[in-house]
Parts: sequence; C-alpha cells; structure tokens
Amino acid sequence: MNILITGCEGQLGNEIRLLQSQHEKHVFFNTDVAELDITDQQAVERYVDEHEIDGVVNCAAYTAVDRAESDKERATAINTLAPTFLAAAIERRGGWLIHVSTDYVFDGTKHLPYVETDTPCPEGVYGSTKLAGEFGATKFCKRTVIVRTAWLYSPFGNNFVRTMMRLGREREQLNVVFDQIGTPTYAADLAGAIMSIVEHGVVPGVYHYTNEGVCSWYDFTKSIHRIAGITGCTVLPIHTSEYPTPATRPAMSVLDKTKIKTTFALTIPHWEESLVKCIERINNQ
Repeated sequence: MNILITGCEGQLGNEIRLLQSQHEKHVFFNTDVAELDITDQQAVERYVDEHEIDGVVNCAAYTAVDRAESDKERATAINTLAPTFLAAAIERRGGWLIHVSTDYVFDGTKHLPYVETDTPCPEGVYGSTKLAGEFGATKFCKRTVIVRTAWLYSPFGNNFVRTMMRLGREREQLNVVFDQIGTPTYAADLAGAIMSIVEHGVVPGVYHYTNEGVCSWYDFTKSIHRIAGITGCTVLPIHTSEYPTPATRPAMSVLDKTKIKTTFALTIPHWEESLVKCIERINNQ
C-alpha cells in the first residue's frame, strides 16, 4: 500500500517513521506542512491522487491547548477542516483513514474511565475542534478509524517529560497539579499500535489508546524525576485552581482501552514501564 503520513515532524509522526523499516511491503509518504499543507483542500486532493495513496495516518494536529483559545481559526483549520479534507480525498480512492484524536473531547467530570460510547462534551476550543474533526473524518470516509489518546510524550519536541526533566535540573522546587487524573502515553507505543491496525486491516470506529495505569500530573512528575535520577528538586502537589490556564483541563480523563485491545489483539504496557524506555532514549541522545 501507499500510505500518507501527515505531521511526520511531530512526536507521533517521528515514532511512526522509525517503525517504517519493519513494514517494507508498504511505501510511506512522510509529510509535514513543508511537503503538504493539509488545510488546503485542493493540495490534499492533488497529493493523494498523484501518489496513488491507499491509506492516510493523520498525526497532524494543533495541540497548543491554551493558545487555541485565542487562535480558533488556525486550530479549526488544522483540527477540523484538515481531517475532513483528508477523509474526502482518500474516500474517492476507496482508501482508509486513521485519525488521531484526544481525551479533550470529554469534560473530565466522569468518575470512571471513558468508553467510546460516552457522549463527548469538550470544554474548550482545542477539544471542540478535535471533536469536529472526528465528525468530519467519519462523515467523509467510510473506512475511518479514530484513535483518541492522552498525555502524549516522546524523546522528540516539547512535551511534559522533557520539560519536567529540564526543570528538575534547573530548579530547587516545582509545583505540579495533583487533582487532574489521566494516563501518560508513550508515542512509540501509540505508533506501534497504529502500525498494528494498518497490518490487521482497519475496522472503522472510535477507539481509545493510552498506556495502562492511572496517575496525576504530580505522580507523573515524581516518577520522571525518580527514573531520571533527579534528586535536587522538591516536587509539591497543588490544586488546579492554584495554576490557572486559559483553557480548562479535564479533571479525570482516563480512557478505557478494552475495545482497541480486543479488536486488534493489542497488549499495552504500563505507563511507568514505557517511561523508563523513553527516559533512556532521551539520556542517550
């Protein structure tokens, strides 16, 4: 198959590129905005047709959650319009789309893990534009897989793990919220899951994927410092109300992964197990 990867310079896109040598029967077209502006519908249609694309993995997203509150037009273009354009273009060729979405489609008020049939209720611009992107993707491409994830990190780019490692070495004290609960997701694990879906064959629908386990941002930070051997920084728990941000964060965004594990026969590692692997990679860079 000819497979288009969008957002190849991001955390997930970079991890997918690293796996491509294990899937040599496919031809991958790795693109970011320099190669393909996915907010340009005609450019998308032209690229998909010229390269005879059979499937699309859309890793591109506007993920600056706070900035999205004042930059709705750009967030909408990337998170809502682009997946719709990709879906329509690949549908014309009878192909499939794997589109990556987010836990922010929920408001985080549920006290049990979210399942795929729970009614979305996003709080801010980021979550709203991502949810609209889900609707657009599934409306215009019959063979669409939506994969919602959360708390993504990797050795690439700016993310919570790299930031907490840097701040832990720079500062004597950090205040981190303890009343937002979720599950960290190692981008390499998510990339592996996506490639498993490609090899299995898409089964259209909405799926949830994070690593196993549950923690707060405070717990996550404590583990990052322990695994990275950072001992000179005191980490203190604070309430969300003590760290106001333009966008509201879900207080409880644990995602139930039963459906994706059952459908695609996936085994998912615990978040701490994967965190060890990521920090080893970061330290070896």
